[in-house]
Amino acid sequence: MTDELTPETPDEDEQPIKQRKNGLYPSLSDELAENMKGGWADTELRDLQPIEQAPNAARRRAALSARFPGERLVIPAGNLKTRSNDTEYDFRASTEYVYLTGDQTDDSVLVLEPRKGADGHDATIYRLPRSDRENGEFWLNGMGELWVGRRHSLAESEALLGVPCKDVRELAETLKEATGPVRVVRGHDAGIEAALTDKVTAERDEELRVQLSEARVIKDEFEIGELQKAVDSTVRGFEDVVRVLDKAEATSERYIEGTFFLRARVEGNDVGYGSICAAGPHATTLHWVRNNGEVRSGDLLLLDAGVETTSLYTADVTRTLPINGRYTDLQRKIYDAVYEAQEAGIAAVKPGAAYRDFHDAAQRVLTEKLVEWGLVEGPVERVLELGLQRRWTLHGTGHMLGLDVHDCAAARTEAYVDSTLEPGMVLTVEPGLYFQADDLTVPVEFRGIGVRIEDDILVTEDGNRNLSAGLPRRSDEVEAWMAGLLAK
Repeated sequence: MTDELTPETPDEDEQPIKQRKNGLYPSLSDELAENMKGGWADTELRDLQPIEQAPNAARRRAALSARFPGERLVIPAGNLKTRSNDTEYDFRASTEYVYLTGDQTDDSVLVLEPRKGADGHDATIYRLPRSDRENGEFWLNGMGELWVGRRHSLAESEALLGVPCKDVRELAETLKEATGPVRVVRGHDAGIEAALTDKVTAERDEELRVQLSEARVIKDEFEIGELQKAVDSTVRGFEDVVRVLDKAEATSERYIEGTFFLRARVEGNDVGYGSICAAGPHATTLHWVRNNGEVRSGDLLLLDAGVETTSLYTADVTRTLPINGRYTDLQRKIYDAVYEAQEAGIAAVKPGAAYRDFHDAAQRVLTEKLVEWGLVEGPVERVLELGLQRRWTLHGTGHMLGLDVHDCAAARTEAYVDSTLEPGMVLTVEPGLYFQADDLTVPVEFRGIGVRIEDDILVTEDGNRNLSAGLPRRSDEVEAWMAGLLAK
């Protein structure tokens, strides 16, 4: 990586060249500064069409406007975060901002301004304009376009997003002078929050965050299409992994992680969360993301991974695969129990059902198996009442899915886990059994085996649709699928 000409952003009211001549870079001449001002072609993009999600974002803003009449609503995209010294993490815009704009640009802020004397709000997106070449910003500033690439002009952004755009550097003062009730989505832009310190309250701001979380419970057609794209790419990523299991055996779980990541970056934006590439006993650790362990023939690989699309919708799929392509008798016994539990859970996903029904259905099947195997003393109802099965089932059986892998997380209990399923909801069904390597309450042959099967399920008008049905689930189908891929 090349070093920047200046380690900080120059004050636009000063002469950055003069500053640098007397500072770290005395060789920068006035002649160079003058030369860098001119000789550049007009690169303004014209005749741009709105992005695909623009009309969906407009409808979402209108719904939010109706929920908070007469109040100014401020939704930041967020800022770059430092990884180390002068390098930053890849930017990921806040979910709330993306949901309401379709945009992903750092330092941007959506403001919904209540109309004077009328219902509704006027939306404005505040963002950085093109880098200024006259004052040298575009090449002297580490965030200038010469360093990080061209950004859209305000006019281009208006055309793409269908929303008026203004310079974000004006926003802090505008907000300080604002009157009337204001709400802001916190945790993304400290500068914007500071400008609103005396105008907002934590309770009122939390109500805005909760509302935006609950609004995402029902997915529109655009969102469902994006989730299907994410899942389809994820299926291909799982196929990629199976084809290179021999190379993973020669190296480590990181070969699996890197293989899936390549698919995610080629077909999408990124992985939607840290890939869990857990081989052998690591499969009993629910969020094993170190991915530095051995991959051994005869063990199982629990692969929990999802591609995030360029629009930031993510898949979340898990398969537990025999590394050599064949389950042992005990592995198959445990895997088939989890499969049976998942089948019961998926069958419970339908309009009108309680959200918790699919979890209860899957837990009952797993509990029956644990009692049948003699690992816990029945009857089944007693075990479920006391929750004794949770020693080996550990987690809930699913969650909402969307722009966040655990979507709608700020929703109220009555709007989420105590709600009724409706068409348009997308959730995971992911039961599992996990026998820790040091668990003395189970036979030694069980220890170190972990199995989870997870699919992404859309609630439809007449039941459900498995978005990830392209990946086999039944143990014999998994073996046949793997054999076909390994033979190529």
